[in-house]
Amino acid sequence: MPRLDASTAEKIIHILQSVEKILVITGAGISAESGLPTYRGIGGLYHERQTEDNMPIETALSGHMMRMKPEISWKYIAQIEAACRGATFNRAHEVIVEMEDQFEKVCVLTQNVDGFHRAAGSRNVIDIHGDIHDLYCLKCRYRTTVKDYAELEIPPHCPDCGSTVRPDVVLFGEMLPGWKYHNLMKQLQDGFDVVFSIGTSSLFPYIAAPVINAKIIGIPTIEINPGHSEVSDVVDLKIEAKAAETLDQLWNMFQHSS
Repeated sequence: MPRLDASTAEKIIHILQSVEKILVITGAGISAESGLPTYRGIGGLYHERQTEDNMPIETALSGHMMRMKPEISWKYIAQIEAACRGATFNRAHEVIVEMEDQFEKVCVLTQNVDGFHRAAGSRNVIDIHGDIHDLYCLKCRYRTTVKDYAELEIPPHCPDCGSTVRPDVVLFGEMLPGWKYHNLMKQLQDGFDVVFSIGTSSLFPYIAAPVINAKIIGIPTIEINPGHSEVSDVVDLKIEAKAAETLDQLWNMFQHSS
């Protein structure tokens, strides 16, 4: 386990000792430590190649494809779910849950669709891209939650009306759910005392903006990411390391400092 830079760690502990409201933004990197692959990038399922249907994964996993040829979208959604099956939350998710008992407010904004934050016990989660375990019918009001896709017919059909059922996730080319976006805006308006960006490249504006805006108004910003992201040159403090071991070390230090 790599040791944290002592100066950086001390600064983060000092910040945590003086705050009450924390925003934690997470991306694929936090769940990669649980063994989950990403859609693209190093280690991804579709890194630098077309799908077997001779189309980019962005096309296969688009809202248009789900409407026109759901069997294609479901084929790759099922492959991703199968690659993730059996994985669960890790120490990084657990530390974030434990923080809820120490601070007035801890809000998690996650791009991940694995449901790990809620499974770990986080209560204030904005899963802005949805949860792959939640399914709904394209035609009627049928909704359900499944543990995994092992027993599903692919593509699955609604038991009430027979239409195609889809995961409640944001596919490529689709808008964010309005109510989740409004919830995010409300949380941001209420304010935070520190913003963490963990394991995300911050490519989407609504993921980078809370960090950038916090920096502008003087709210401390901290990034935990082994690579370089869109906010790496913006944040006040950057730890180039994986999330689970880093958060565990920081949390132990914080608890022993109180």
